[in-house]
Order: sequence, then structure tokens, then C-alpha cells
Amino acid sequence: MSLETNKTLGGVGAILLAIPFTNLIGIILVLISIKGMADFYNDENIFKNALYGFIFGVVGVIALVAVVLMLLFGFATISPVVTPFAGLGLVIIVFIVTYVFSLIAAIFYNRSLNILSERSGEPMFNTGAMILLIGAIIPVIGEILKLVAWILVAVGFFNIKTSIRLAEPAPVVYTSEEKRFCQHCGAQIQADASFCRKCGKKLA
Repeated sequence: MSLETNKTLGGVGAILLAIPFTNLIGIILVLISIKGMADFYNDENIFKNALYGFIFGVVGVIALVAVVLMLLFGFATISPVVTPFAGLGLVIIVFIVTYVFSLIAAIFYNRSLNILSERSGEPMFNTGAMILLIGAIIPVIGEILKLVAWILVAVGFFNIKTSIRLAEPAPVVYTSEEKRFCQHCGAQIQADASFCRKCGKKLA
């Protein structure tokens, strides 16, 4: 896919990540886009870090779903004598697991976006990566920061400039008929000489 296509996929995916219930579609589009970006900039670390972030994020979501299920059904399936302690203890443990995996996911996304920012020259990725990491560190309230971070990342995708690579100038080829002189001592030299025979200095 072209850079423009990857830009669009990344921007749309990041926006969907900021909208509830469209997160899965959003992250898939972002991953496809980042894979394309990694190929375009010839840096596989952009995609690798994003993929690790996705994996840890999925584990965190699974743990969160487990918390919800325990809150809905767990207390009813444990003996009434130990229900309050065991149920609350399990919920706390799973919340901790969710927090840790979400934080690790944010760290990997942060690395991926920072590398992408460096390769593309788009500073918005850096800003989004920083806010995303801060959002992962702060429980509950941080979820709002994560939404803001992904919106900034979407802006970053749309702002990427298509790099124009200038052709390298063709090397100067001297023919045997052309006269060439040393810029240091002025002596006439061969057309393909690298050093002056008279003064011995290197030629430009």
C-alpha cells in the first residue's frame, strides 16, 4: 500500500480508538498502517513495538472482562462464608493485573510512536505517545487522557508529509581532452587524478 493509504488507515483507526465500542476495529487499522509505515521507513521496530503493545493490551482487556464477570457472577458462586473476602481479593488482584498489562502496552505503543515520529518528522506522534503513557500511569482518569492521545496520533497520521527524495548529483566525469589544474599549486594534472603530482595534496 502507498504512504497515503497508510496515512488514512492510521488516522481513521486512531479516531476509532478514541470512540467507545470501535476500539478493536481501530487498533487493527492502526496496526495495518504502522506495518506499512515500518516498511516505508525501513524500520521494523515501529511495527514490533506496536504489536507487543497490542498483545499486552489484549491481555489487559481480558483481565478487565474477568473483573466484570466476577462482579456479576463471582459472588454468587463462592461459599457465603468466604464470599466477601475471596471475591474482593480476586477483584483486586485482577485489577492490578489489568493495570500492569495496560501500562506495559502503553510503554510499547510509546516506543513505536516515538520511533515513527523520528522517522516521519511528525512531532504530534511524540506528544500523543507521551500523553498515552501518562494516561496509562494514572488509573481511571487516565482513560480520558488515552482518548486525547489517540486523537493526537490521528492528527499525526494525517499530517505526515510524503518525503521527497532528491536524486543524488551525478559524479563529474573528466575526459582525457579536458584540462584540469591543482587548486593548491596550479599545476596541470591528469583528468582522473586524486592527488597532485607536484605538491602531493589531495584534490577536490
